[in-house]
Amino acid sequence: MAKVWTRIRETINRHGSAGLLSVIDTAGSVPRESGARIVLQPDGGFFGTIGGGRLEYEAIAEARALLTSGRGKAQFRDWPLGPNLGQCCGGMVRTLIETFDTSDLPTVRRLEDAEAAGEFETDNRLSPSGRIVRIVAGDTRKQPGQGGPFDKTAFRERFGEPVTPVLLFGAGHVGRAVVLALAPLPFAVRWIDSRAEEFPQHIPQNAVMVCTAAFDREVADAPNDALVVVMTHSHPLDFDITAAALRRECFAFVGLIGSETKRARFASFARQMGVVDSQIDRLVCPIGLGAIKGKEPAVIAAALAAQLLIARERASAPHVSPATQPA
Repeated sequence: MAKVWTRIRETINRHGSAGLLSVIDTAGSVPRESGARIVLQPDGGFFGTIGGGRLEYEAIAEARALLTSGRGKAQFRDWPLGPNLGQCCGGMVRTLIETFDTSDLPTVRRLEDAEAAGEFETDNRLSPSGRIVRIVAGDTRKQPGQGGPFDKTAFRERFGEPVTPVLLFGAGHVGRAVVLALAPLPFAVRWIDSRAEEFPQHIPQNAVMVCTAAFDREVADAPNDALVVVMTHSHPLDFDITAAALRRECFAFVGLIGSETKRARFASFARQMGVVDSQIDRLVCPIGLGAIKGKEPAVIAAALAAQLLIARERASAPHVSPATQPA
C-alpha cells in the first residue's frame, strides 16, 4: 500500500478516525517485511495486508479494539510465529498499532505531502503521552528493520514505494488495457500518442498522458531505468521508436507488440538503419509471458504486466544483468 498517509487522511475525512497497523521490525522467517501496513476504518473495513494468516487476524482484532476505544496510546507487540499462532514461519514480528482522528490531520497532511514527493523515511520516537512522533529523515537510502534489536522507543520507517518508469507508446485498445493493468503496480507510466482523441477521459493516478509526435525526443529524454513498450497504430512508427530505444542500450526492457514475423521484419529494417545485431537481440517481441496464449487486450496486458514486473526485479537485483526476454 504505497499511499499510506493519503489513505489515512481520506479515512479520517470520511469516518472521523483511522487506525494504522504496521510491521516495524522482523527477525527470522516472516510472511511480510518491515513496512507492511494496514489502514483500518471504524466500520470494520481495512486496506492492505501484513501477510494474512492468524497473525493478521489477531493483529487486526487488536487494532479494531484500540480504534473503537478512541484516540489511544500506541501499542507495540511482539508476535512469535510458532505453534501458538498456528504459523510455522518460526520468526518474530513486531507490530505497532496507532489511532488517528481529526486533531491529527495537520501531521497526517505533512506526511502525505512527503509521501507524494516519493520515497521517504521517518525517525520515530514514543512521546511521554504514548503517541508516536515522526520526523522526516533526510537519508532515504537506509533500509528499515533488518532483524536488528527490537527497540520500543526509537525506530525508523520507510514510506512510499520505489516506482519504475514505463514509456508506453500507443493509446489504442491494447494500450488502454495495459494502463489499467499497471495501475495498482509499482510503475510510473508515461503514455504517449500523437492522437489526442484516443486517450480516455480518466486514467489511473500512476499514469500521465503525453500527446506528442516527437517520439524520438521522448526516447532520448527517458531515464536510463525506464522500461519501453511500443504498440502504436503504425508499423513504421513502431519500428522507428523501437530502433531508437534499442540504440540507447540502457533500457532493461524494450518490448514491441506483434508476432515473430513482425520481429523478423523489424530486424531487417533495423539493420538497414544501422542497428547492430547485439542491440536487436535485446528486443522483446512478441511481448508477454510465452505460456499465456490469449490475444484479448486484457490478457495481453496481464501477461505484459507480469513480464514488466520480472524485468523490474531483475534490473534491481545486484550483480545481475537484466534479462531482455523474461520467461
